[in-house]
Amino acid sequence: MPTDEEPLPSTTASSADEEGEAEEPEATTEDAAPAAKPRPSGPTFKVSTFVYVFLGMLGLLMLIDTSARNGLAGAFGISPTSPGPLYYLIGFSSNHILATMAIAGAIEMLVTAFAYNYTTDWIKAAKVQKWGSAFRKVQMEAIRSGKKDRIAALKPHQERLTRLSSEVSIAQFKGMAITWFLLILIYTWIGLLIGDATTAQQTVSIGGTMINLYKYRVFNYFPLWFFIFSLYTVPLSLVFRRILKNYWLRRHLERLPPEPTSPALSTAGGSA
Repeated sequence: MPTDEEPLPSTTASSADEEGEAEEPEATTEDAAPAAKPRPSGPTFKVSTFVYVFLGMLGLLMLIDTSARNGLAGAFGISPTSPGPLYYLIGFSSNHILATMAIAGAIEMLVTAFAYNYTTDWIKAAKVQKWGSAFRKVQMEAIRSGKKDRIAALKPHQERLTRLSSEVSIAQFKGMAITWFLLILIYTWIGLLIGDATTAQQTVSIGGTMINLYKYRVFNYFPLWFFIFSLYTVPLSLVFRRILKNYWLRRHLERLPPEPTSPALSTAGGSA
């Protein structure tokens, strides 16, 4: 009875190999020499990588060097004697400090949200998060079972998940590198603007109480303007990132090709 199974290596296949070896000519030295592999090309220069590194180093310099930080922030204008573009656009001659902080915080967080949205693949991040939660459940079950073979079988999946998670984290660090220096710049500019204002301009009414934004300390450490400015920036950052993320996901879904409908379903729909 004939079968479709392939012959075992120890029977028919081995005899066929012997016949083939007898008919094959002797291999020459040229055939035996391995083909020359192409030299791998060197790393290509990427403008985006240069920008990330440059902005990250600039932010680090501003963080550790007070004179560089104050000099760069002061170039945007902090007083009538030291004018600049931001002083005229949103400084309001230091007469509306709270409004200046609100607008500056909105600009800073909007740029930050655009940077994170540009560097982050939200589809990949969502998949990695979903895979991570599913993998942790399977891993915990394998650990509870005490079977080493089940735990060892999960190792390649864990390595792949770790690699994908690191790629998502690196993308988020790229967004941080873009906005790292901007965050330090805006905070420094606000501090210098309020510090060079008069006492009357520094004093604002909060809840019916007149408080000096520059001299009053929260928890005897943070100046009040820093605390208020952080209250502006943190919620705005969450709002802008959520809006841009939803917009990007909506555009991504619109670009996807439509799913093909089943002929049975279309026939059933037509008959109905």
